[in-house]
Amino acid sequence: MKNIKTLSEADHDAIFSLSQFAFQYELSEEKLRKKQEEVKRHKIWGWMEEDNLAAKLHLIPLSTYINGKEFKMGGISSVATWPEYRRQGMVKHLLKFALQHMKENGQTLSYLHPFSFGFYRKYGWEYTFSQKEYSIPLERLKRKWDWEGYVRRIQPDIPLLHGLYTEYTKKFNGMLVRDEKWWKQRVLTDKYQIAVAYNAKGQPQGYLIFNVKEKVFNVEEMVFKNLNGRKLLLEFIANHDSMVENVELVVPENDNLSLLLDEPRFEQKQIPYFMARIVDIMAFLKEYPFNNNGRIPITIKDDFLPENNGTYQLSIEDGKNNVTFLQSHGDHNGIQCSVQILTGMLLGFKRPMDYYQLGLLQGKENTVEQLENLIPNQQTYFGDFF
Repeated sequence: MKNIKTLSEADHDAIFSLSQFAFQYELSEEKLRKKQEEVKRHKIWGWMEEDNLAAKLHLIPLSTYINGKEFKMGGISSVATWPEYRRQGMVKHLLKFALQHMKENGQTLSYLHPFSFGFYRKYGWEYTFSQKEYSIPLERLKRKWDWEGYVRRIQPDIPLLHGLYTEYTKKFNGMLVRDEKWWKQRVLTDKYQIAVAYNAKGQPQGYLIFNVKEKVFNVEEMVFKNLNGRKLLLEFIANHDSMVENVELVVPENDNLSLLLDEPRFEQKQIPYFMARIVDIMAFLKEYPFNNNGRIPITIKDDFLPENNGTYQLSIEDGKNNVTFLQSHGDHNGIQCSVQILTGMLLGFKRPMDYYQLGLLQGKENTVEQLENLIPNQQTYFGDFF
């Protein structure tokens, strides 16, 4: 499309001027240099009007874990339009362009953090990630935790942290596959400290990335291999009782910390967080790690990428997926849904029966139960941001 231009380092002034205006922040010279280094991994496209940047979109090439398997993912970020050019369809064209690029490059999934869930649902993304936010009086954590081992504060050690993080990610669907640059640029910033839990044999069991400020213990990230590691980290937090009154942390939606505490009443909020969409349905279905053998037709409607429309005859046998695409819609013995609902189901945000009971998934109830049997039951969680 002639109005879309691939932006480069020469366009940084225009790129960051629009970002600072649209997202209402101001970059110091040092932060600007860091941002410029960070966006070297991005593909950035702009919609141009008379050689002026009117709107832009960043695409970050990333990967994510789904049921323990790695999938290439395109992260949509920093979508912005100058006010005088808004509501002219520029972002719509940039999104379509980005999705076609992802498909050509094997990125079968896409994530984004929406300013409006309704806006991005029009283009096929769906609410698939929640976070649970805790605000806990520190005294609630002061108890006998029955752990074995010890905790030590450390300097950044990416191989150590990455090993623990990678093992932790396999418990959830959708977490980011981090590389060294991501750790350095996005996770291990100067304002945080790091504590690692070790068992009695000196083996690492988990870590905290945190800071303490104004009597609040703020957990940026908490990762643990097992219950012993979790208890060690919780007691480490509790040992800050002379300087901390409250603990704030973000956890997966299915977290059950309250069951470990003598007094489970504390502030808990569930916050809708990220969205996702399947970019290439055929390619994703062929690679998706289903749970059991089975055969089922799934009819998909994708208004924004109509090439995804049609019926997919899915057959799984001994871990191998055979998918046949039928251009016509119409096997009423199967499942019918939108690309949004397919994304939510396969990522594990909600179960097929949840969508069926809300009228968002059509089909016979026994066919929905067959689909339930095929999809692994694993909760979504995304602990990063872009």
